[in-house]
Order: sequence, then C-alpha cells, then structure tokens
Amino acid sequence: MAAEPAGHLESLEPLASGAPLLRVQDLRVRFATGDGLVQAVAGVDLRLARGETLGLVGESGSGKSVLSLALLGLVPQGQVTGQIWFRGEELLAMSPARLRRLRGDRIAMIFQDPMTALNPYLRIGTQITEVLRLHQGLGRRAARERAIELLRDAGIAAPERRIDQYPHQFSGGMRQRALIAQGLACGPELLIADEPTSALDVTIQAQILDLIRLRTRSLGTAVILITHDLGVVAGACDTLAVMYAGRIVERGPTGPVFQAPRHPYTQGLIRSVPRLDRPGAERLVAIPGQPPSGIGLPPCCPFHPRCAQVLPICRQALPPEVDLGGGHGVACWLYPEPR
Repeated sequence: MAAEPAGHLESLEPLASGAPLLRVQDLRVRFATGDGLVQAVAGVDLRLARGETLGLVGESGSGKSVLSLALLGLVPQGQVTGQIWFRGEELLAMSPARLRRLRGDRIAMIFQDPMTALNPYLRIGTQITEVLRLHQGLGRRAARERAIELLRDAGIAAPERRIDQYPHQFSGGMRQRALIAQGLACGPELLIADEPTSALDVTIQAQILDLIRLRTRSLGTAVILITHDLGVVAGACDTLAVMYAGRIVERGPTGPVFQAPRHPYTQGLIRSVPRLDRPGAERLVAIPGQPPSGIGLPPCCPFHPRCAQVLPICRQALPPEVDLGGGHGVACWLYPEPR
C-alpha cells in the first residue's frame, strides 16, 4: 500500500451533537527496564468535549506526561494498549502517515521545556513556517507573513526582527510564546500543554496562561493542561482529573472537586497548597511517603501505603470509580458503589 502524502488534512465533518472530541478507553503504557516492567499509565479513561479545558494534575511520576505522549503516538519504545478515539477515528490503529498529518494540524502539543523543544540550530521563523508549509501548503512568503502574525498574536514585540533569531536569543517566556505560536499555527482542535509554565516566574506564568486561554477560546480548541500546580488548574480549567500511579483517582468539574475533594490523595494535594484567602497563618500538611515506582504494582489501591484513611480492603483490591453525581467521580473504597 502506498504511503499517504504529506499535507493538510481534508475538511472534516462537524462533530455530532454530544459526541466527544477525544475519548480514551483503558489506555495502558508499559516500559521494559532492567528492573522490570514499569506501568506508567495503568488503565485511563477520558472524555473531552470540543472547547473544554481539562486539567491533569498529580505528583511527578504519576504518568501525566506519558499519557500525553501516548495520545500523540510518541511512545515508540513503550507498549501502548487500549483505545484512543479522536473525532471518531482510532489513533492507535491509524497509519503512521495519517497520524503525522494529524500531529501539528488537528492535534498540537506545547512541550514542557521550550529550550529543548525548539531546535537550537534553526531560526524561530524556520520552525514555525515548517508547520505552515507542511500542513497548510503555504508558500515561503505566505508562511513567513503568517508566522510573523502568529508571533505578534503571542505577544512578542518586533516579530519582523525576532522571526530571524535563534532560540538562545529569546528569554524563557519568549521561547514559551514561540512554542504557543507554533502549536496554534494551524488552528488545532486539541492542544496538549505539558506544564507550559513550570520554568517561568509567577508574572510570566499568568501571562502565558492568559495567552493560551485567549487563543484557544477564539479557535474553539479543547485543551489538556498538564500541571502539578493546583492554582493553575483552579483558574484555567473547566474540569479536573487527578492522576496517581498511572490511574485517574478523581475527576469532575473543577469547582466542586476543589470545594469537596473526596479522594484522600486529592485532599492531601489541596491541603499542601498555601491559601492566601484565609486570615492568619495556616500549617501546610505534607503527604507522607513517596509515590510508587510503577514496577510490580500490586492489584490494590496504590495510594494505601500513604493514606491516613486506609481500610483493610484497600490492601486487597483495586477500587472501581464511583459516580458521585454531577460528573464527579472517585476511585476509592471509602465510597462503595451503590447497590
């Protein structure tokens, strides 16, 4: 069979009413190591609607970044199983050629470290115009003009001059803005932002988040925002999913989850964040212990060694997710399934 040609995807039919843009079912990612098989993602289910912003939170090592790479088909050394449906097409069964046409066009990603995500040997303009020429078929001059416009929209001053500079000539905030311009160049329907503000100071963080929010809402783009900063999620996300040891342990609308977190892990994360809206000093509570390595996880609740509310069954079986109503779900034996 001949390989599909590179270029812009054909026009897609509008999504059916109520149909999710992205649906993930029982996604698992494993890596073979010298110490054993690492389960980085251990059975994740997700649904994302068009225009929705989902915050994916958890400690380092919980599987957030591996999950995002699996959605893009960028885990060549791992064993990926399950189903990933985007606009009704199964990504894991898709040909490599068609998947390459989706990446950067309909699905885009802002990587965590802009200094390593950008090629230090290529000018900023070259890296943005490449996306436009590959996926939208623009000529050299039209692609350059569009790249200048994208840099200007991203808040970079004097884009006509900056477009010919190299990444090392940009500050950290400017490099992140260039990545956002590159990611949104083709007007994607899904944007995955992997900790886009982790290396920036607080003022620049707010500017970058405002930029992502403004640009994606104008395009109607759905966003998966990966972070360990609950403050970022509270201000930027419609829904929230909390990951631990490769699993989603709690999910729901951001407001209700913050106001009444149910899983002990979510409660611990929220208690560990300083609150400026309460009078007087408040002692922060740390979660004891360390997250599991992912090697040889027992078939029970992975959080039980660190949990202050552990039950005997927590050491025996993996809890199913329980629907608490209003889209709020939790996987914890403290909330047994209703009969």
